[in-house]
Amino acid sequence: MAEAGRVVAGTAGGIRLLAPGAGTRPLADRVKQAVFGVLEPDLPGAAILDLFAGSGAAGIEALSRGAVRAVFVERDPGAVRVIGENLARAGVAERARVVRRDVLRYLLDASDPSDPLGAWPFDVVVVDPPYVERALREAVLARLGQAGSGPDIAAVRPGGRVVVTHFWKEPPPERAGLLASERTRRFGETAVAFYRREDA
Repeated sequence: MAEAGRVVAGTAGGIRLLAPGAGTRPLADRVKQAVFGVLEPDLPGAAILDLFAGSGAAGIEALSRGAVRAVFVERDPGAVRVIGENLARAGVAERARVVRRDVLRYLLDASDPSDPLGAWPFDVVVVDPPYVERALREAVLARLGQAGSGPDIAAVRPGGRVVVTHFWKEPPPERAGLLASERTRRFGETAVAFYRREDA
């Protein structure tokens, strides 16, 4: 089976992760290293949401670096199996919840507050959609940028971070509801946009 690189740092540092298959686009180790270098101060004790999770590499990196829990959302059954294997390899499965579901449908449904691992809101959200699905990316960002009221729970806590990977020539918007872009980093064809949720 193909590999999705390694866990860069933390308790699982150096562990090799599996990739679901040739059709996936795992984050390169150098991109992970740069992204989590920026996120490092936010990770201890954090709740993580890994959307379009693929191999689960982003959420596992966060758990390795001190996040207390992570939810992985992925609709492909093969990828869901690989995430489970990677969580076991990294020794962090007991702090993770894997949800096999369409990402937008997951975000449009309120979380179950009785589930301590899967409860909203999150401190850090990683969004790594297929680059060709720009409309889906914008819809996901719009939902993440909502304040939340009544049954519509906010997915991102005030002050929380959202990280979006994209093709460098097709950047996401500067703002999406309460999400405001802080910076963008480019790595070849891939770019990463960092957002912070402002208080309502």
